[in-house]
Amino acid sequence: MLFDIANISRDVIANDCLTKKKVSLHILRLDKVHPVVSGNKLFKLHYFLQDALTYSLPGIITFGGAYSNHLVATAYACKTAGLKCIGLVRGEKPAILSSTLKACMEYDMQLHFLPRAIYAKKDTADFVESFTDKWKKYGWVPEGGYHPKGAAGAALITKLIDDSTTHICSALGTVTTLAGLITGAKKHQQVIGIPALKGMTDIDERIEYLTNKTGTYQLMNEYHFGGYAKKTPALIQFMNNLYKQNNIPTDFVYTAKMMFAVMDNIEKDFFPPGSIITCLHTGGLQGNSSLPAGTLIF
Repeated sequence: MLFDIANISRDVIANDCLTKKKVSLHILRLDKVHPVVSGNKLFKLHYFLQDALTYSLPGIITFGGAYSNHLVATAYACKTAGLKCIGLVRGEKPAILSSTLKACMEYDMQLHFLPRAIYAKKDTADFVESFTDKWKKYGWVPEGGYHPKGAAGAALITKLIDDSTTHICSALGTVTTLAGLITGAKKHQQVIGIPALKGMTDIDERIEYLTNKTGTYQLMNEYHFGGYAKKTPALIQFMNNLYKQNNIPTDFVYTAKMMFAVMDNIEKDFFPPGSIITCLHTGGLQGNSSLPAGTLIF
């Protein structure tokens, strides 16, 4: 890995329900990798960065919105690796930049704002061709690392998961991390995805694109809490209780929804007695800064 991952831990979750159901629950603390390049983002970026360094590319171009964790992670990773970095940002330039975009600039990312109608065409050949002359030597990283290279990087996460694990659970957005887990998991390990978005219907197609094959997995679909970045008082209370009882902070966009789903399904006996569950903490804690002061106890 291009960054030190020695800080990653596998923390044990404990409560009366787990004891009663005879289920072991752990959380792989990928959020401890680094305050900026935390969670699954470093892994998804790994092969893009490695290729840029191997082939002496001048830098990386990537995409994201004004509050994109992926943008700021890529900016920091490139600065650390000695690569230039260009961020193509969805929407017109705002009068006041978000804290995320300010951080990107602090890490020397060049920001270029694209009207939404143009940004929506970012995956087309015409869009890429329009930038070829200017940045043709740069490495291109799709939004969120959604690419077979991103999935291959995410597969590296499974090397950190103990063989005794029977179930691997992760929140999903672009499906890149889920695809990597499917690729790297042992045959006896069941991979479970918890969508953070409402109404995802193309997961099979995404996995096939990312891995060049289909995979075996299960979904817990009803834990998006209204949609991407949506939240309810019940979710916030769950986050505070989890931190109070186990000293584990979560974010309301991804990890809290995943943990809520897993705990709810343990109570409903989805996991048989003797199950050893490893949940991925995919970072993104900086997203909690959008919540009113005092909402969370951590």
